[in-house]
Amino acid sequence: MITLMQARGIGKRFGGLQALADVSLDIGKGEIYGLIGPNGAGKTTFFNVLTGSYIPDEGEFVFNGAELARGKPHRVVEAGIARTFQNIRLFRELTALENVMAGHHIRTKATIWGILTQNRHTVEEERLTTERAFELLRYVGIERFANATAKNLSYGDQRRLEIARALATEPQLLALDEPAAGMNATETGQLKLLIEQIRRDGVTVLLIEHDVKLVMGLCDRVAVLDFGRKIAEDVPAEVQKSEAVISAYLGGGHKHAH
Repeated sequence: MITLMQARGIGKRFGGLQALADVSLDIGKGEIYGLIGPNGAGKTTFFNVLTGSYIPDEGEFVFNGAELARGKPHRVVEAGIARTFQNIRLFRELTALENVMAGHHIRTKATIWGILTQNRHTVEEERLTTERAFELLRYVGIERFANATAKNLSYGDQRRLEIARALATEPQLLALDEPAAGMNATETGQLKLLIEQIRRDGVTVLLIEHDVKLVMGLCDRVAVLDFGRKIAEDVPAEVQKSEAVISAYLGGGHKHAH
């Protein structure tokens, strides 16, 4: 396995609360890697530290052999990591197509001057960006809504749009935070097929998900957090047998919610 991303000893505190403590894991190129745990286990905090929304108190992330910038989300995206959010964050008043184009702009070379003067290079780049955005809408299965305003899409289609926008940044690692939340069984099944397709097309996937059945049927390996600590990491069949994991899910007592 070629390692794409390493988390080394990640720690994060909020006041007196230790949200993450010495979390280390390696994600291999081409894997679908699951991160699960009860509410308040630290999953979203881990995502927020990885993607630069929070600065870790301890530890570092190494991506493609280089240390990731801390606390700088745009630098993390430039490095090749894209994410979606537990609570959908689209540009609600823009069309689906415009949302995806916005994601792609981090990879374009247009200058403010070029945009103002509409020089030949800028016009051509904009045309290619539009084409690529439409391709991505087709890829996630919502091209028919290209000109629909994002806020008017169904919940499941908004989730797909968010994935398309993340893919527009041309990531090597796609981090999905609760993508199946609020989906019915049919939508979840379609999402599983989409994530498998994304991996086949060369993008590594890191998945936080409450739907344990989805994770166990989709992921190559799974790590389990409990109260901010990693208590298991293995292939799904082994993780399901772990006494520490069973006790974490059945034991209750999880009150904080980071």
